[in-house]
Parts: sequence; C-alpha cells; structure tokens
Amino acid sequence: MAKLRVFLADSQTAERKALRIMLNGLKMNVVGEAADWPTTLVNAPQSSMEMLLVEWSMLPPDSGSQALQELRLACPGAIVVVLISQLDAREQAARSAGADLFISKIDTPERLADRLRLYAGGLSLAKLQEG
Repeated sequence: MAKLRVFLADSQTAERKALRIMLNGLKMNVVGEAADWPTTLVNAPQSSMEMLLVEWSMLPPDSGSQALQELRLACPGAIVVVLISQLDAREQAARSAGADLFISKIDTPERLADRLRLYAGGLSLAKLQEG
C-alpha cells in the first residue's frame, strides 16, 4: 500500500522535526514543509500531498478561515489537520474554517500519533473502496 503523502506547515523548526519523525514512524511520507503561511500556499499544492498538518497560529491572525478556504481551493482533495496549542474557541474556528480533523498540540505524542494513524487508516480504506 502506498504511503500517505503529508505536507507539514509549522512555524517551529523543532516541532516540524518531531512531527516528521513521528510521521515517518507511522509510515507516512513527508513531501514538503513550510514555516509560514505564504510558503505553505505556494508549495503545498505543488507537493501532491494528500494531508496537510498546519499549525493554527501560523494562519493570518484575522483571516484564518479565509486562508484555509483558499488552501481548499488550491488543494480540493487534501485532508486538512489543524494543530492548535490551547483548547479554546479556536477549535471551533478551525473546524468551521474547513478543517477535517483537529488535534491539540498539548496531547501526548502517542495520542497525536494514534489520532493520525486512525484517521489515515480510514482514508486508506476509503481509497481502496473507491478503486
């Protein structure tokens, strides 16, 4: 089975590195990375990614919902997973902006990996059923 292609968008280099290691361990293929939103918008659509992991705080402050909608237009088939540092009203904002999955960055790495593995497993199953 082909590896799920993932694009990482996180402003923190150390966090991107940790996520990359975790994703590789989950047998997912990191096809690109960005440390800011403009770079994400340019590079993510060209990466042929199937899933985008994006840190909520790197989205434009007053237009996060619009930014995610813009990405959806550029990558209509991609699954958008939003990483948020604190549990608050931003979760609802991320979901209403079109995020497919919300994951708190304060979760343990094991819980984060479990949620991504389960979600990616459902994705792979859906692809198999389509084909």
